[in-house]
Amino acid sequence: MRSGLMPACVIAAGLVSGVLLQAQFDRDKVIPGGGIHVQGWTGKIDAQSVRQGRALNDARFDQEGSALHVTTGPATTFWNPANTASGDYTVKGTFTEPRFMELNSHPHSYGIFIGGTDIGTDQMSLLYCVTYGSGEMLVRGFSGPAVFTLIRQSPNAAVHKAPAVGKPVTQEIAWRVKGGRAECSINGMVVAGYNKAELVTAGKLRSIDGVFGLRFTHNVEATITGFGVTKG
Repeated sequence: MRSGLMPACVIAAGLVSGVLLQAQFDRDKVIPGGGIHVQGWTGKIDAQSVRQGRALNDARFDQEGSALHVTTGPATTFWNPANTASGDYTVKGTFTEPRFMELNSHPHSYGIFIGGTDIGTDQMSLLYCVTYGSGEMLVRGFSGPAVFTLIRQSPNAAVHKAPAVGKPVTQEIAWRVKGGRAECSINGMVVAGYNKAELVTAGKLRSIDGVFGLRFTHNVEATITGFGVTKG
């Protein structure tokens, strides 16, 4: 090899690495007209977003008729403290990403959390199931400042794929808790299930009862219809 020349494989690896790093560490956007504009709702942004200097008002949360409309901005957990569920219940909603990947260079996620305790504090715990318009899903939770992952971001046949960048994609997401077992379903198919003893333990949840709400990663937009809880 001639001095001063870098092998093509090294250059290619460096380019791929650079793209991956950019995708992993793309900065949070600031959404015009940001803030929570729905009475009773609030939110908390992730620590990584705080370190970028972002604030809750850099995301936008609106109501349009019976639909909720979220645009981030910083990765945010949204909830209304009046929305709680206990015993046997189902929380569900239908999420539509109107223009897949419009705000990002790679797929970002949105979905539903349950079991929220100490919500809004640095010790909050909760469990969320989210989808990506690329046909992937993830199940993860917060246990105070720690994050635990039950299913890593991975493809799942239940998750709808957007036909192309800029095209809409819709997902129906639900958590059903019954008989001490919590199951997440996507578009009518159960994709994850856990017994209470697997979830309510050190380093995970304090309860599978509690506040429920919405979980959005950064730089993504979706509308949510039919969001709510039913008992039994």
